[in-house]
This record gives sequence, C-alpha cells and structure tokens, in this order.
Amino acid sequence: MLGNFQQQQQNQRPPQPYPQQPGPGPQPFGQRQDGPAQHQQRGNPQPSSSPAAYPYHQPGQGQGNQFGNAPQQQPPFKPRKKRNKRRIGCLSALVVLIVLIIFGVITSQRVLAFGSAISTQSPLSTQTSYMNTGDRTNLLVMGYGGGNHDGANLTDSLVVISMIPSTRHTSLISIPRDLWVQNPPDSGTFTKINVVYQTASNNGQNRQAGADALTKKINLVTGMDVKYWMMIDFTGFKTFIDSIGGVDVYVPDSFNACYPNNDDAAKDASWRIVDFEKGNQHMDGATAISYARAREPVEVCSKGTSKNQAELTDFGRSARQQLIIKAALAKIRDITTWPRFFSAMDALEQTIHTNMSLADLGLFSQKMDLTDPHTARIGLSTSNVMAVDTASDGESIVVPQGNNWQLIKDYIAKNLYN
Repeated sequence: MLGNFQQQQQNQRPPQPYPQQPGPGPQPFGQRQDGPAQHQQRGNPQPSSSPAAYPYHQPGQGQGNQFGNAPQQQPPFKPRKKRNKRRIGCLSALVVLIVLIIFGVITSQRVLAFGSAISTQSPLSTQTSYMNTGDRTNLLVMGYGGGNHDGANLTDSLVVISMIPSTRHTSLISIPRDLWVQNPPDSGTFTKINVVYQTASNNGQNRQAGADALTKKINLVTGMDVKYWMMIDFTGFKTFIDSIGGVDVYVPDSFNACYPNNDDAAKDASWRIVDFEKGNQHMDGATAISYARAREPVEVCSKGTSKNQAELTDFGRSARQQLIIKAALAKIRDITTWPRFFSAMDALEQTIHTNMSLADLGLFSQKMDLTDPHTARIGLSTSNVMAVDTASDGESIVVPQGNNWQLIKDYIAKNLYN
C-alpha cells in the first residue's frame, strides 16, 4: 500500500531537479543503484526544503517515510527465483509423466498377458464389433467346484446373461442344475444337465470341448442363440473374492443349511452349519461361495431343522448365485478396488476361462446393467414351467411341466428385457 501511494505521488507531480549536495551524501535519484551497493551506508543526507525532492529515502538514512514507517526494501533477483520455480515445476511434471508412462506400459503388458491366459481369443480382437450392436448378446456362465475329486467338474451353477449393448437392457436366466436332458446328444442316455460338461470335456481334460457342448445344450433348452461362454472355478472364485476385499450382499431371505467342510468327501466327510440372516452382509470368499452353493437341509447332517426349505431348492440357489455375480461386478467397478488390480488378475487367471475376447468381455461387463429395476431375473421353477420328478435310479430331477420343452422357450422369450 505504501509503495503504491508513494508511486502515485511521484507520478502526479512534475519532475523536479535534484540539487547537488556537497560532500558525502545520497546519490541523486536519477542515478539510483541496484544490487548490493544499494544497501551501503551513504552518510547523513542534507534536509531538503522541497517535500518532493526525495519521495522516499534510501536505506540507511535513518528516516522513515511521510507516514513515519520505515521504507520497504525490494528483494533482489525476484525474476530469477520465479524462473527457478517454473523449472522445478516443469521437472516435477515431467517425472510424474514418465512414471505414468512406465506404469501404463507395465499395466498394458500385464493386462494383455491376462487376456491371452483366460481366453481362446486374442485379447484385443472382437466377435461383437466391440459391443457396438443392437443385437442381443448372450453369455453362458458356468460354475463348477474345481479340484481333483469326484464331482469337481459338475457345473452346479448355470446362468445365461443376455444383454442388448445399444440399450444395456439385461436379463439373467438361471437353468436348474437338476434338469434332466439327453447326454451325450442322440445317445438315448439321460443325465442331469450339470453332467454335460464333465462328459464332453473328458472330466475337465478338454475345457473348450466341454463348454461348447454345454452351450449347445443350453441353446436347445432355452431357444436362445448363446454363442459365448465363461467358466468359473469356485475354488479360484473364493480366492478372487478375497483378493478384492470381499463383497457386500443384501440377503433377501434368512436360511440355514448343511455345508461340507471339504468338497472331497474322501478327505473330509464332515459337515458344518451355515446360517444367513436377512439384511446387508459383507462376505469374504468362503462365505460368498457357501452362500451361493448351499443346498442341503440341516436335517441331512442331523444338526436340527431348516428354517427356510425354499432357499435350498435349485431355484433358490440360482437366485443367490445371481446376487453374488452382481455383488462381485459392483466391487470390481468400485474405484477403491483398483489398487488390488494385479492381485485380482492373478486370482482370476486361475479361476475363469472363456471364448470371449478380453476386449469384448470387458465391454460386456461395462454395459451390463444389473441395477436397472427392469432387469429381468428369470428363474425356471415349479412356480412357472418346471416340475419335480424322479429318475429311474431314484434321484430327484427337474423336467418341464407335461414334458413340454416348448414351455421353457416361450416363458423365457416372454420375460426377457427387450
């Protein structure tokens, strides 16, 4: 403020000559020096009769300005300091940019390697025009136990995710694992549909052959054009859930059930009780898998009485599996999960296998909308088109009502989110 006021005074008054002072004294105003010499003591100046002769005093004169305040000194070499700060800022930005480029290269290489490991297609290829289509795209998700025991390759979870990329309209269709079908085709032999993959893959030796065979069977049952499949190993999926910090699930109905302590009964045939209360729950990998797979009544392991038998049916379990899929996708999309990116990829490499390229799978997951209230969740059950029956060997199976397979196709077509 003082400097500006004084400068205004100087600008408003006409220039006046500076009288020469005899002997030592201040230098004339027109010969003002900069730098260190400016700060040297120059003796006692002679007072001037003109108030405008010295609009401000040189340092060291022992007098203040007209307000009685000491004169302010301008710090030397300011422009040089600003240039240095700019140089430091540019260097910092350059370092950050280099780090980001290096991280991007490393990340892209890791992602492409991951895409090659999980898919039969090259990572950046597309069979769907990169999901830029109005045609319905169908993906069969098959969940199996994994491991080296009997039943490790039974597909206990079968969900078709049907999505229209241009509108993001999504439908989930759960297929009962106990559906009684001819296997192999045209053989006259029947099994539950969850055995088809095990048979065609030679007990997991040829995953692609098994997945292709099961996909064709799903097409026949549903009347849908399912071209893409993805297999999920439940054992690996448990590790994946843990790698992303667990999932948050809203449990719509309370239930309890018997659950095996080990999928391989030869190692451990004991049971435990799993109990889920209605409401929001945070689940780690083991809890999420038991929630998705539990189906045995408590009476089976002589541990009491089940409190909700409806949840233990094939249909109840299919609905729970849809909830886990939804929760896992939501967690992946959450920005707070991204720091766990590499560990999640490591877990998924041992968990999933698909015939959809990484590019298509990523876009499919991004466009799929499970939060839309109009999303169709279609469960084939005894409340619509299915009936419970008994096979010749006495096992419980599921068949279409009146053995009319067209009922299944019509029901699905009518309830899809178009």
